[in-house]
Parts: sequence; C-alpha cells; structure tokens
Amino acid sequence: MAVQGQESAILVGLELKSRSRTGADHIPYSAGESLEELKALAESAGARVEETIVQSRTAPDAATLIGSGKLEELRRITQSRHADLVLFDSELSPTQLRNIERELNCRVLDRTQLILDIFARRARTREGQLQVELAQLNYLLPRLTGRGAEMSRLGGGIGTRGPGETQLETDRRRIYRRIKKLSDQLESVRKGRGTQRRQRQSVPLATIALVGYTNAGKSTLFNRLTGAAVVADARMFATLDPTVRHVTLPSRRQVLLSDTVGFIRNLPTTLVQAFRATLEEVTEASLLLHVVDASSAYAPHQTAHVLRVLTDIGAQETRQILALNKMDLLAESGENATSLAQRILGEVRGPAAGRAVPISARSGAGLEELLKALDENLPLDPVARVRFRIPTGEGSLIHLLHERARVLASRYGEEFWEVEAEVPESIQRRLARYAVK
Repeated sequence: MAVQGQESAILVGLELKSRSRTGADHIPYSAGESLEELKALAESAGARVEETIVQSRTAPDAATLIGSGKLEELRRITQSRHADLVLFDSELSPTQLRNIERELNCRVLDRTQLILDIFARRARTREGQLQVELAQLNYLLPRLTGRGAEMSRLGGGIGTRGPGETQLETDRRRIYRRIKKLSDQLESVRKGRGTQRRQRQSVPLATIALVGYTNAGKSTLFNRLTGAAVVADARMFATLDPTVRHVTLPSRRQVLLSDTVGFIRNLPTTLVQAFRATLEEVTEASLLLHVVDASSAYAPHQTAHVLRVLTDIGAQETRQILALNKMDLLAESGENATSLAQRILGEVRGPAAGRAVPISARSGAGLEELLKALDENLPLDPVARVRFRIPTGEGSLIHLLHERARVLASRYGEEFWEVEAEVPESIQRRLARYAVK
C-alpha cells in the first residue's frame, strides 16, 4: 500500500557472468540476494520499491554500468511506473552517474549514497551529524561537475538530506574548507574520547564492544543486558550513535558494554573513515561481542563481512564471543544449531577465535550462558578464588566484597569476618593485607 509522500523507486542490480560464486572474498551473494538487501535499505529510507531489474554482463559498462540497451529499457520502465528515483546496487562513478541521469531524466542514487542518506536521517548526536556530513561531502566532491544547479536546489526526499540541501556543493573551495573544519572537529572528538577512555581504564573497567551486521539484534541484546532503552526495531541502521552502559558479570566484575553502528556489505569507505572516532571504541575494547542473526540464510557470509570491517579498522586480533541471536526463529525453521555454529565459527580464525553461544535477545534465552562466556574470556582484571580475614569493623570493605566479588562461603566471628570469594584482581590488590595464604 502506498503511503502519502512516500517515494517510488526502481532497483537495479548487476550480475557479472565471470564472477565466481565463491569469489576472491569467499562471499557468494548473487545479484538477486544483494538486491533483497538493497530493498531493505530503500524501505528503511522511506521508499516504496516498484520493481527490481537485474542486468547480466561479463563486465560493467564504463559509461552506464548496465549498457545502453538495458538503460533504454530502464528508461521505459521508469516512465511507465512514474518512479521518483532509481537505486543502483553498486557504487557509480561520476561519469556513470551523469550519463544515467541524463538518459533517465530522474533522480539516480547508488548504494553508497542511499546508506549515507539513512545515516543522515538517523544521526542524533552532534558527533554523529558531523561524521555523516563529512562522509557525504567526501562522496559528493568528485561528483559536482555538471550538477551545480541540481545540488543547490532546496528539496526533500531520499538522497537530499544533510549537506546536499545547501550551497556548499557549488563551490569546491568552500567544500574543502568545510571538510577541513569537520575533520578538525572530529579530531577533537577523538582526543576527547581518548581522554575518557584513559579515565575509564584507570578504574579499571574493561570494555566489551557490541559489533555485528546491521539488523542482527545488537540493540535488543544491549537493552536486555543493561536495562537501557536504545531504539530497537527491524529497520536497518536503526541505531547510529554509540551508547555505553555498565554490566555486572556473574563473577561480580563490572564492565562497560558499548553498542556500535551495524556493519553491512560494501560499507562505504567514506563512512568507515568518517566514523573513525566512534569505531575506536571497537579497536580499544578488551573483548568483542559479535552478534549474528542466526535466522538469516546468509549468516556465515554476514559474519565474514563484519570480520573484514574489523580487519580494516585494526580490530582483527581482539578476541570475540559470537552471540548466535534469534535462535527462536532458527528453531522454527528446524535447522541444526550446532552445525550453524560450526559454520559461523569457521569464519573466525587466529587469536580472535572464541566460542559461539546460542541466544534469543527477544526472549532472554541463553543470556546466562552468554554472560558466563564473557566472564571467562575477558582478559582484563582476571578473577581468582581468595580467602580473606577482615575485621568486622571494616564495614566498607565487607560491602565492597559483596558488591564487586562473588562470595562463595563466609563465617562471622566477634572480631573477624572470614570469607572465601571469587575476586577480580583490582579488588584483590585493595584487600591484599587481609588475604589468608
């Protein structure tokens, strides 16, 4: 059903005949499967998809990507459908973009521009808005030639949010100055985050970063574990701005859990670069909680894409725990959870390899096992079993043990409290004088 004000879109994909099904990057997406993801992105941006078109070629056409014959067919379909825009499931070169727009006489966006538009809509904090604007300007800069009048118009709709609505694009020098200013502001943000991170590390509190493919259920899991109220819905990139909350593990260790932006296939390089300050939370984390949508038919391939982004940002060596989320949906399909876990774990190799824990963030199933796995694999502030003999008058120390350690056995006497507990190293150091050897 059409919604008033909703834009109608035609999706276009390119299937390369010579492309191996396993490919150099071992991720066997077909053009049709990739277009399904593009459709979800388009709907997240507020578009109504009218039709999808797939062109099969041995190589992309340098001038129009899909070739002149297919472009003429696309023009007829666009006119008959009265489409507002055409979305390509590839990154178009400036030349291809101009040639296609000239032929179709309607708005044309590629995959990168669509993702940037969604980010522009979802950014809520000042930092997020700065990062998105920087990515948009870097993307638009080489595409200004011949589009000055169009870029300077005021308008609405997908692909026109953010800096595309201003006069900045009509003057390259002004764009360069704006990019420089945004880069300086984000560098200041990066330094501020570094200061905050050093303050956190001095406590010490370990940080666990949530990572995963977009729409894998990270925010739902984050809310479950922390009691936060981060927006969680089925739209792609529903959460953009990072959030950090405290979590208490079974050993009574307190850690910080950081929710981050979801990754996606062909995540624009401009976004990875612009979100460097935010993604540093991932690179500095002691442990990664990698959330996987176990109900997705492409779960192993999505896992591989996330691992590639982690490699790009230098976090490939950080140990990971895989949370196989939406297991309630997987159970409905009758698929074997053990074999799925083995296939997904096969993507994680080397020092980052951890374990996979099946969970359902929606129902809460498996969360106790997940917290236990986090506790066992967290390298910072390790836990040891220690006996203490604390004077009964030291009420604050007794309270500290109950709050920050897992008390296994205790006995109160007139002068001393004797206790056996599993204690984080940082607390053990504070109570070293009362330890019984």
